[in-house]
Amino acid sequence: MPQDEHKEGIGGMINPRRYGIERVAYLLMRLSGLGLLAYFIGHIYETSSILRGQVGWNEFLELTQTTEGHAILAIVIAMCVFHTVNGIRVMLGHGGVGVGKPARPDYPYDPASQNYRHKIGIYSAIVLAAVAMMYGLAVMFGE
Repeated sequence: MPQDEHKEGIGGMINPRRYGIERVAYLLMRLSGLGLLAYFIGHIYETSSILRGQVGWNEFLELTQTTEGHAILAIVIAMCVFHTVNGIRVMLGHGGVGVGKPARPDYPYDPASQNYRHKIGIYSAIVLAAVAMMYGLAVMFGE
């Protein structure tokens, strides 16, 4: 039985080939937001370990000062930078910066808001996040 193209589910929704870089930015924005929320909750738990005194604090820091802990922190750095830069791009777009002139919506409709300026902003956010992550790794691993 052939599958209906409109019933692809989550797989169809997250398919970046169908919608382009805008969909990738949308998904990365949502995932980085959830990741930063998880990090925030973990960070509150980590800093509350100071209530157990110096011994409790040192025990918890031993968990975070590992190779895995540094890798997770580098991912958090990348998520933070991407979420910030892409959020600024979205806010500017909502304010009308770089959206282009409105035009009559004739078929085939090409939205003026999805132009090269915003695509450059998305790619810039991804590149800046990768650079920040590499810098964080270099600092944490001492190279």
